[in-house]
Amino acid sequence: MHRKICSIGNSQGVSIPLDVLEKLNLSVGSEIDVKLDEKSSRIVIEPVRKKKYPKNIDKEFVAQVNDFIAKYEPALKELAKK
Repeated sequence: MHRKICSIGNSQGVSIPLDVLEKLNLSVGSEIDVKLDEKSSRIVIEPVRKKKYPKNIDKEFVAQVNDFIAKYEPALKELAKK
C-alpha cells in the first residue's frame, strides 16, 4: 500500500493503516523500532515486544548485562572471531 511522507511538527512521518495496527495489536503510544536496511534500501518498522523473564531472573542484572554488551559490542565481536 502506498503512503506519503507528511509533516508532523518539526518532523516527518508516515501514517500506518488501522487494519495493520490492529493485526499487530498496536495503538497510540505503542513502542516501535525503526531501522534502516542499507543493503536493500528499506525502512523496517517493528513492534517493540517486552521480553518476559522467568520469575527468578533479576531484571536489573539483565539491564546491566545489556548495557555492558551495547558498550563493548565491537570488542566482543572481534573476540568472537578469534
